[in-house]
Amino acid sequence: MRYVYPVAIEPDEDGRHVAVATDVPEAIADGANQQEALKEMSEALGAALAGYVLEGKELPRPSKAKRGQYLVPVAPLVAAKLALRVAMREEGVSNVALASRLRVSEAAVRRLVDPDHASRLDGVVAALSVLGRGLIIEDQKQVAA
Repeated sequence: MRYVYPVAIEPDEDGRHVAVATDVPEAIADGANQQEALKEMSEALGAALAGYVLEGKELPRPSKAKRGQYLVPVAPLVAAKLALRVAMREEGVSNVALASRLRVSEAAVRRLVDPDHASRLDGVVAALSVLGRGLIIEDQKQVAA
């Protein structure tokens, strides 16, 4: 899945810019300008989606951006960790089973799937690999649709 979500930005009564994710209503951010609001939204999306995973909810699929919306990516490491959690759930692989496949401790796997832990991206990529998954990275210019 591509962890890039459409976001609308509106000015509020104080002159700040409020960003709201169409598909993830729990993700709301603001900033002094549009760029700051978009940067904050990337973190808000990661936190909201991590909440979905921790609650056992399905992650919402990103919709197409409508005119005037921005596509905002989840931070790369958080997106990789979300992908790992989803892959583990889809494959029916527990932390213990993944730890065995990776030849690491179960605690190491807990850190790999913890969106708040500053894991190394290559460790998450290795875990995805043993589950038959890969990670694709791309860049994009942030302009409104």
